[in-house]
Amino acid sequence: MVFYFSCTGNTRWAAKRIAYFTGDRLVDIAAECKKHGGSDKIHEYTLDLDEPIGFLFPVHGWRPPLMVREFISKLRIANAQGRYCYIICTAGDTVGEAVDIFQKDLAAIGLKADCAISLIMPESYIGLPFMNLDNESSEIHKKMQAHRILTQFIDSILDKQRGIFNITKGRWPRINSRLLGHAFVNWIIGDSKFRVDPDRCIHCGKCAKVCPTSDIECQNGETPVWKHNGKCLSCFACYHHCPTRAIEYGSRTKGKGQYYYEHYEHYEHSVYNAK
Repeated sequence: MVFYFSCTGNTRWAAKRIAYFTGDRLVDIAAECKKHGGSDKIHEYTLDLDEPIGFLFPVHGWRPPLMVREFISKLRIANAQGRYCYIICTAGDTVGEAVDIFQKDLAAIGLKADCAISLIMPESYIGLPFMNLDNESSEIHKKMQAHRILTQFIDSILDKQRGIFNITKGRWPRINSRLLGHAFVNWIIGDSKFRVDPDRCIHCGKCAKVCPTSDIECQNGETPVWKHNGKCLSCFACYHHCPTRAIEYGSRTKGKGQYYYEHYEHYEHSVYNAK
């Protein structure tokens, strides 16, 4: 069973590729939370015979996303004892102590990952003035590297190999995950800076559809509004998927581009179908 959380598609790509080769079931954490009324509800599952457990998530502020951590705290897997378990996290750069933090979250519900890797993927967080997207060349290079690493790791999953921990922690993992991560969670993430240009908005509702936390309302062809309920992850899925670039994040996204995994569809098709 592959539990995954994705905002701009990087992690979804990895999860789907794993399922393609292993035949394991996919569980979209955001979709499950929407279906069952939030990440604070109990989520119960039963594994098939000899089915492994995988957890895939993007790194937010050198930590696992808050929604993922809340989901894990309420996760109950009836027959998980002794099952092979792995972690894959995606990030535009380093991941800090994100895997260590997630291991502690798993330990709280009686699980432990046997191996873990990080995949460096195209950047999507642009909420700070000095943060920007990768250019097309860098994006394609990162996807090719991630494809190679993931392909090798899938073989490890199929063989149920243990002890593989190929994680790009970076030079200051403790500072990034604890100090900067704390600042990111407590003072940076939120929906207060998002706004919509009414002249560009076509009222398609795509921003509300792709928001993993259901933080956007867009009904009856009206201009979308954010709920300001503390659930926003600042993942920028709404911004990146807007077909008319009607959404901005204060002045911090002015002049910046958009990214989601299928942005260059010709490349995505060739990579996903490669073996």
